Amino acid sequence: MALPAPQGRRSSTHSRLLRHGFTDPSAAGQLLDTPEFSPVREDSVLLEALGGTADPDLALLGLARLVEAIEPEAQQELLSMLVAAKPLRDRLLGVMGASEALADHLVRHPDDWRSLVTYESVDLHPTTPEFEQALAEGIWGERGEDRSRADALRVAYRRCLLGIVARDVCGTTDVAEAAAELADLATATVRAALQISYEEAPGDAAVSRLSVIAMGKCGARELNYVSDVDVIFVAEAKEGVEEAKALQAATRLASRMMRLCSDVTAEGTIWPVDANLRPEGRNGPLVRTLTSHLAYYQRWAKTWEFQALLKARPMAGDLDLGQAYVDALEPMVWQVAERENFVVDVRQMRRRVVANIPADRVERELKLGPGGLRDVEFAVQLLQLVHGRSDPTLRSASTLDALAALAAGGYVGRQDAAALDSAYRFLRALEHRIQLFRMRRTHLMPEEETDLRRLARSLGLFTEPVDTLRKEWKWHAREVRRLHEKLFYRPLLDAVAHLEPGETRLSAKAAGHRLEALGYADPVAALRHLEALASGVTRKAAIQRTLLPVLLGWFADSADPDAGLLNFRKVSDALGKTPWYLRLLRDEGAAAENLARVLSAGRLAPDLLLRAPEAVALLGAADGLKPRGRAALEQEVLAAVGRADGAEAAVAVARGVRRRELFRTSAADLIGAYGTDGNPAEKDHGHAIDAVGTAVSDLNSATLGGALRAAVREQWGDTLPTRFAVIGMGRFGGREMSYGSDADVLFVHEPREGADEHEAAKAAQAIANEMRRLLQLPSSDPPLLIDADLRPEGRSGPLVRTLASYAAYYRRWSLVWEAQALLRAEPVAGDAELGQRFVELIDPLRYPAEGLGEDAVREIRRLKARMESERLPRGADPTTHTKLGRGGLSDVEWTVQLLQMRHGWEIPGLRTTRTREALAAAHAAELIGTEDAATLDEAWVLAARVRNAVMLVRGRPGDTFPVDGREQAAVGRYLGYEEGHVGEMLDDYRRITRRARGVVEELFYEG
Repeated sequence: MALPAPQGRRSSTHSRLLRHGFTDPSAAGQLLDTPEFSPVREDSVLLEALGGTADPDLALLGLARLVEAIEPEAQQELLSMLVAAKPLRDRLLGVMGASEALADHLVRHPDDWRSLVTYESVDLHPTTPEFEQALAEGIWGERGEDRSRADALRVAYRRCLLGIVARDVCGTTDVAEAAAELADLATATVRAALQISYEEAPGDAAVSRLSVIAMGKCGARELNYVSDVDVIFVAEAKEGVEEAKALQAATRLASRMMRLCSDVTAEGTIWPVDANLRPEGRNGPLVRTLTSHLAYYQRWAKTWEFQALLKARPMAGDLDLGQAYVDALEPMVWQVAERENFVVDVRQMRRRVVANIPADRVERELKLGPGGLRDVEFAVQLLQLVHGRSDPTLRSASTLDALAALAAGGYVGRQDAAALDSAYRFLRALEHRIQLFRMRRTHLMPEEETDLRRLARSLGLFTEPVDTLRKEWKWHAREVRRLHEKLFYRPLLDAVAHLEPGETRLSAKAAGHRLEALGYADPVAALRHLEALASGVTRKAAIQRTLLPVLLGWFADSADPDAGLLNFRKVSDALGKTPWYLRLLRDEGAAAENLARVLSAGRLAPDLLLRAPEAVALLGAADGLKPRGRAALEQEVLAAVGRADGAEAAVAVARGVRRRELFRTSAADLIGAYGTDGNPAEKDHGHAIDAVGTAVSDLNSATLGGALRAAVREQWGDTLPTRFAVIGMGRFGGREMSYGSDADVLFVHEPREGADEHEAAKAAQAIANEMRRLLQLPSSDPPLLIDADLRPEGRSGPLVRTLASYAAYYRRWSLVWEAQALLRAEPVAGDAELGQRFVELIDPLRYPAEGLGEDAVREIRRLKARMESERLPRGADPTTHTKLGRGGLSDVEWTVQLLQMRHGWEIPGLRTTRTREALAAAHAAELIGTEDAATLDEAWVLAARVRNAVMLVRGRPGDTFPVDGREQAAVGRYLGYEEGHVGEMLDDYRRITRRARGVVEELFYEG
């Protein structure tokens, strides 16, 4: 029985172990106190070596398990060699400190530690032939005699993997060399598995030529420790053999090869062989002839399939056939950038990848998350496809080699390429070390402190390892994101700038190709704009060169990049000499992105901005895009009108305020619809449409109030001989105005006490006419058209009536449609008390006691049916007309208004001018079911959003989707559809409105 170590020695050992990086010195001390370790227990060399590993505790535990697993006579040999031979010591302990899985392998196969002893020059950088020889010895040699072929392959693979890991963790190879070795080992492994398949089915091997094409990271020789090995199979019949028979035989051989690598046996698995990159994916045949492959790629292949072929290389089997496959497809790869939907496809691929990452993993995702490995690979591949068609030097499968070639050719800035190379190597090393621990496929940063500490130390970060690792990772991820944004656009600026002698830069032709690939329809004009903005040595040009790479990316992310860049040039020309403009864009993070979104999303907002470019300041202010509210707007407008010299000048000021507020509202709407890095797109579309309707209605009310004050002051001073009010009707009264809505109004007046009624009437008529004239004067500001056709007797009746005249008319002559129109009546300007009395006058008319009679209901239905048949514009598609079409605004509004007129007298919630509020009240009162109410609301919101989108995009109102492709795409982007999904947008619109029409048929027509 061994006596316990003296307390002093234990304390001394405990301190030494702590100093050497052990986190559990007690457990480590117990392992060292075992008899097996007695010859080396006090050896400082061994402790130093353990202390230099990623996880000293794990390394010592692995060593103890290995020592226990080997024969007693071999234990002394291993420990002696560990102390005497530094290469073995560093390799073996380095592997055990970094990989629990490989320590397990060594315990199962204790003699494999000897594979780490050799240190010949060929052993430093083995390639495929060396790995093939090692695998052959392990499978068909003496070592494989007592094992099945599948188990022997796995053991031999792990033995080779030990050497790769040892070289990696000791720094003999860098991350790129380690990745290349892993790919070479995978090549040798697939060849061995295929040879086993031939051995098991010689008949199949005799009738077919089978070639395995490496794809993805294996094809590029940049494989991870644990990764699917992507392949494509191509086969041909041997001479005299039927093609169908040969393909069946090749399919059996390929399937067996895949199982040999992928199946789990007593010795575990190697990695999955994934053939899903083949034509038609899982739905296509596993093996095709070369002719069949060519036919598919010529007719059916998508952009991403050509992008995947960048990495293709013959790997195993018939290498001549594999080379013929690569040679035949290569020309198609370098023509893909000329395809019609190339830009759309590329953007969608990246967005789809990011969108599919679970929200709780995005920040930990090394490969697919923002600032991750895929960002680098994706950017490099896109630039290869764009420029590789005319420059063969870029046609490399390796990401880092391609990046170096892009820098050498001037397609990427040298400093940017160097920074990106460094970040990519760090992220790949991080990925390797994470996978290495348990040999599991993962791209997620660990969360446990222990895992992070081991990970950091494996990368050489020994001082405050966890904090240092987090900082370095975040810094590299930020660098990738920053450089990813610059990578495409910085060289475009260099192409139009004056560089230092000897500097390589993008040619005009190459710059044009890149701009085309990024979605610019007129690359010549785009380059001209860039030259005007960024050339020169002024401070302004220097700041523009800093801003433009990011702005160009945001423009390219829109439906009309050309318009975005042109508008930016116009704004910059107008404001370039003001000291605050470029400083705002440079220093206020959100301002630049907000401006890019606004300038490239359509015509309305840029037109409003270009009439008064100083409004760009709203995009950077904290509350700059929040609507100001009616009271604040009225106060500003009336104060401005009071200071103006004359009515026309006063209304010009009021219209200027309206223009600014229209810009504020439209900019907020666009930014909310598109979303930005800091603020995701608005999900509650109903809230967004209500916000626009309220804001536009409020600013139009304030504008009318200003025009009224100006008209009165011009002719009558402070007091008009009659009280005068403006009543909003239609969407104005419902506070549901769109950007292109006219202001539907009624004018009501009441002579002041003692005033002559005739003079009062003349004054009221003059005021109404003067307001209309003032608001339609030629101006750079958008006009506000006043429409008073909903007044009694329409255009045949007087423009202005007294309150008493309205009462008399409605009492004697009012028709049911007029009562229905009054459902939207609300005072918007002028004498508030008179406006309220008008509301009290019409309430019994629009909410009749005991509801509508059956005759009135029939009349409303008759009018609606007549409107549907007569008012829809000739040639208009009734399935997509937002106002009068099936399930559109009119359908929903008439259905809700009928409920208001029938039940408003008894249900207070229905007494509102707003459609959605009335619909919600009807649902709350159980007049309409939950599903039906949701269907009507969804259709109304969608139709209203389409109308707003059309105005934002085209700069003029419209009730149907645009015909022009770019305008249609811009409407789609506003509605949340990615490029290339216009058909889906129209299908969704028709589906939603068709369902709404079904509800209308049931509720309105009771059909």
